[in-house]
Amino acid sequence: MDLALLRRLTTGEGWGLLQSLPPYEESGALALQQRLRGAGFDPDLVAAALNQARLRARAVEKFGEFARGMVLTSDGLEQATRLGVAAQHAQRYRAAGIHTVHDLGCGIGADAMAMAGLDLRVRAIDADELTAGIAAVNLRHWPDSTAQQGVVEEFTAPAGEGGRGVGAWLDPARRTPGVADVTGRTRRIFNLAEISPSWTTVQEVARALPATGAKLSPAFPHAALPAGSEAQWTSWEGDVVECAVWWGPLVRTAGRSAALLRATGPAVVVTEADMDGDAPPLVNLADLGGWLYEPDKAVLRAGLVGALTAATDGAELDAGVGYVGSSRSVDVPFARRYAVVEAMPFNVKALRGWLRDHGIDRLTIKKRGVSVDADLLRRQLRLPAKGHQEATVVLTRVRSNQVALIVNPA
Repeated sequence: MDLALLRRLTTGEGWGLLQSLPPYEESGALALQQRLRGAGFDPDLVAAALNQARLRARAVEKFGEFARGMVLTSDGLEQATRLGVAAQHAQRYRAAGIHTVHDLGCGIGADAMAMAGLDLRVRAIDADELTAGIAAVNLRHWPDSTAQQGVVEEFTAPAGEGGRGVGAWLDPARRTPGVADVTGRTRRIFNLAEISPSWTTVQEVARALPATGAKLSPAFPHAALPAGSEAQWTSWEGDVVECAVWWGPLVRTAGRSAALLRATGPAVVVTEADMDGDAPPLVNLADLGGWLYEPDKAVLRAGLVGALTAATDGAELDAGVGYVGSSRSVDVPFARRYAVVEAMPFNVKALRGWLRDHGIDRLTIKKRGVSVDADLLRRQLRLPAKGHQEATVVLTRVRSNQVALIVNPA
């Protein structure tokens, strides 16, 4: 889609056509396309409208009912912040007394919409003219907010009184330009020096406008966090979706934090203050205890496993693996709990014998900190093809030695 087609699609006949389409169904798309073309609609307009209908159907999972009124691109949808996470971003600015946010690299406008929805005035820019045009369409319900083509490197922050109550939000591009594989996806970038705008530019904006936030990769290195700032790793339904860095009045707790978000229920936030010093790892397998805890991935990424050992009076099985063993059964809102049925040094023959002796014929394999090939192990265990007795085996390390833990979810 180009700018001319975007304008046709979002005005007059094109918008009417798009809004009149039934819920998208792949099986009926070809027949619908032929019927619309037979009714006299331009083929390019029909193709663009049907593509939007398909993308809107996919976008419902991220944006809910808002998706049905948005204009989207495939890449923009994949990279956009989901509504529940964007709302958390917007609330930071609102709580800090910010009235205007410069969204520098707005994409299709997901964060800008969430901010505008909280009565913040948004001034959004994107380097790509078509993407900025799409964001402008998505912001149409909020006339005080705008989106236009522009590059972050040319942004001049308001100074003095003009900067009071003004903040910035950045979402640097973290993919290489060009097509990298047969799926059309480009390579992800994890090096801060390669993101666009650069990490240096992001920090320059933060110095000019203290109320600045930036959406970065979950692989953000802890050592790169500027003094006095906050890096918050966020998970949605257990999957880590971002690390956002916050400066100035947007900081709630300086240092590293983790936010666990779900479609229902309140957010759970874990900070460095929840840790009780550096708990030593488990001394040996015999001291594991009767319970195994697995922290949410955001907690693990944020390096806050110490909060889990503190909450359970437990010990991490080995440095960096995340799993915590304890003799206490505790409900922890940021971890899953398992009852330990058996713990043994990892050995395929011994594990196969234990599973056979206990009638296990269905197996869930979890692993962290070991290089075991789960598919190969499953073949080596030679479990019956169809079974009814299920178990979960956790493959990990204790004092650098591979171990197998048979556990049941508690």
